[in-house]
Amino acid sequence: MERFRTRKALLALTVAGGLLLTACSGGGGSGEGSNAADRDTSGLPAPAQSRGTSELDDRREDPDHLSTFALDVDTASYDYARRTLADGRLPDPSTVRPEEFVNSFRQDYERPDGDGFSVTVDGARTDDEDWSLVRVGLATRTTERTGERPPAALTFVIDISGSMAEPGRLDLAQESLAVMTDRLRDDDSVAIVTFSDEAETALPMTRLDGNRDEIHDVISELDTRDSTNLGAGVETGYETAVEGLREGATNRVVLVSDALANTGDTDADTILERISGERREHGITLFGVGVGSDYGDALMERLADKGDGHTVYVSGTDEARKVFCEELPRNIDLTARDAKAQVAFDPETVEEFRLVGYDDRQVADEDFRDDRVDGGEVGPGHTVTALYAVRTRPGAEGHLATATVRWLDPETRDPHEESGDLETGTLHDSLRAAPSRFQVTAVAAYFADALRSGDGRYHRLPGAPVPLAELAGRARALARTTQDGAVRELAETIELADRRG
Repeated sequence: MERFRTRKALLALTVAGGLLLTACSGGGGSGEGSNAADRDTSGLPAPAQSRGTSELDDRREDPDHLSTFALDVDTASYDYARRTLADGRLPDPSTVRPEEFVNSFRQDYERPDGDGFSVTVDGARTDDEDWSLVRVGLATRTTERTGERPPAALTFVIDISGSMAEPGRLDLAQESLAVMTDRLRDDDSVAIVTFSDEAETALPMTRLDGNRDEIHDVISELDTRDSTNLGAGVETGYETAVEGLREGATNRVVLVSDALANTGDTDADTILERISGERREHGITLFGVGVGSDYGDALMERLADKGDGHTVYVSGTDEARKVFCEELPRNIDLTARDAKAQVAFDPETVEEFRLVGYDDRQVADEDFRDDRVDGGEVGPGHTVTALYAVRTRPGAEGHLATATVRWLDPETRDPHEESGDLETGTLHDSLRAAPSRFQVTAVAAYFADALRSGDGRYHRLPGAPVPLAELAGRARALARTTQDGAVRELAETIELADRRG
């Protein structure tokens, strides 16, 4: 079975990139789809022709029509790619995670009335015969409807090693923490742990009420020195969090670092093993904030995934204020623990499929309802998007897929599920006919796929790829349609990548 899955993945990776190119640059049409970026790509070779017959036969014999993954709301990969391109370099393909590109953009999914998730499943046919893009969208209730959130007990673990002296690292963290300190509630608490070659608790868990000046003084006195013992910082951070643990509060460790560990434990699994007891017993989650032009993306990503949390990356004052003053407060409350999604494709209508991204978040299909297996932690106001390239059987009609999300209540640990279905008859006739947000998802996914094409795990598209300049044009058209500054920045980022390439 593993041999079949590997062959299927290798073929589908190539095909999905091709259909994204074709779909995003299709012929002219009315409304938002009309743009200079549109062109005829019907001359591309049929996707199935890029592999041998024996491999196609093996893939068709594979009875596995399930796709299971842990939910992920990280966005660090996209923001770090933007920083790298702005600095004049193409990002390392290994740092490009398509799901984090896709999840960086606002969606318009219907929100649930209460706790838990809504499930939206839609899709659009492409110019490649029998190929469609299918979008699975999950959304939690908005922050405005949460009422009074529980108080927060936040332990900030701040990297003060020598590499943090670069402008836009420690100074950015200090400024952001100072603003956030003024915006947290009086019943919230913070602790501050610093680390370089060693770690120390600069401030034990302290309530904001009446102590803001003391907290500001600790933040302003932070200074850089020595090497980066990230392992000691994380371990001391969790010890401090446990010592200051508040019942009925959301207890979280917030790691601010360039993650360039060079002293002590430098492996994420080893670091997290040392604090596994505190993490599991007390439910303390990790929120990673990456900074710096040189950034240990792989280590921070691994820490967050294994630490039941997620990561963001900041490169400027505006981004930092958004993270510390908007995103972090939003992530204080949790809507779901160990959340997983499983998409069941109907073998009567679906011949093959490929999940775009989530490579490090895969879960064994049989573990979907095993609540001992880690999933993702999701707070209010979040959306999670998964994009699939799906090849339907010729002439097939009817049920195409069912997407199910399963999660545990943060307080009771009771499991819950919600599902949504997709029929072939509800597929949009073309990508240009799909909603604007769907099209933004496709552009972001293809952009990520193009950036990581230099990685040996992925394969270039059959035929001539659509130039990035045309993809940028498509993003600009969507920015005008959506009036969304983030989509405009996406167009500018693609243009930068085109120039750097």
